[in-house]
Amino acid sequence: MKLPGKHTLVRNVLAIAISSGLTGIVQVQAHHSAVAYDTATEINMSGLVTEYSFRNPHVYLTIQRQLENGTTVETEVEAGAASVIGPLGFTRDAVSVGDFINVVGNPSKRDAQGLLLGRELYKADGTYYPLNISSRAVNMQSDAVATSIEGTWFPPRTSFFGILGAVRNWPLTEKGQAYTVSMGDAPTPQKDCIPLGEPALLAYPVANVISVYDDRVEIFIDWLDSNRTIWLDGREHPPASETFLHGHSVGHFEGNVLVADTTNFSFNPIGFSTLLASGEGKHLVERFELTEDGKQMSYSGTATDPEYLTETVEFRIMLEYRPEMEVSNEVCDQEAANRFLDD
Repeated sequence: MKLPGKHTLVRNVLAIAISSGLTGIVQVQAHHSAVAYDTATEINMSGLVTEYSFRNPHVYLTIQRQLENGTTVETEVEAGAASVIGPLGFTRDAVSVGDFINVVGNPSKRDAQGLLLGRELYKADGTYYPLNISSRAVNMQSDAVATSIEGTWFPPRTSFFGILGAVRNWPLTEKGQAYTVSMGDAPTPQKDCIPLGEPALLAYPVANVISVYDDRVEIFIDWLDSNRTIWLDGREHPPASETFLHGHSVGHFEGNVLVADTTNFSFNPIGFSTLLASGEGKHLVERFELTEDGKQMSYSGTATDPEYLTETVEFRIMLEYRPEMEVSNEVCDQEAANRFLDD
């Protein structure tokens, strides 16, 4: 099968890619380690899309490529999660089966022709789409102004990378230190649809939708089916024996600031970061506060966990008000979660 207009299109798309400054790559993987890929090598592959799936925690594509000897091969492209690359500008209808595309990415160490970690995608007309959490975004910050913490909020990846970096400097117990070493480059539990724990979860670069009711505040985080309820009706925490992945939260408003007390966490192997777990003794005091200009929300507070931390730590994350942002409406798909794990 001869791919139409291959050489001319490749030259044009490569010119666009080069002029866009695709040089350094931030080697951060939201889902699992990039150890299976040669992240020091950046290559381009062009071909026809024969399969496409918009899912969490991975979007994936299969492209049929024609080699110089005239034979055709199929390459699977691993992209980021629908809920992660969506806010960056990759929409559900960005790609269709039958499209001729160029993908910039990193080859697999075990199958350089058959598997690619996607970074950038270019359509035949030069339209660019991001494929990775570290890719250049298409969408820019909104000029909309909020009047309360209610609405849709987006933490830029600087917030996400910032808190993951901060956790590396937290004071750890011996168990915490040993745990960070043991995680290494191993696939994270997110492959089993287990999300990061709070507070890092609120920094994940996905849409966060906050709804305020008389008796509670609901927070929907568009990552691995994460939902939180902060009760405002005066109830107490349940007995310590009752634990929950996102803990149990009670709170109140101090003016326009929501203050929450969260306990009763269950063990989470990535409760603080992709390298650090949290235990059942984890305790958060959280503050959700609108900035004066109404364009951002500060999420801050303190965290304690006697099993993994030697003392109380502080955190602060900024989220942007993005009322136009849509959630992916994609639940975590176990097959997609494990599709690209190294054998």
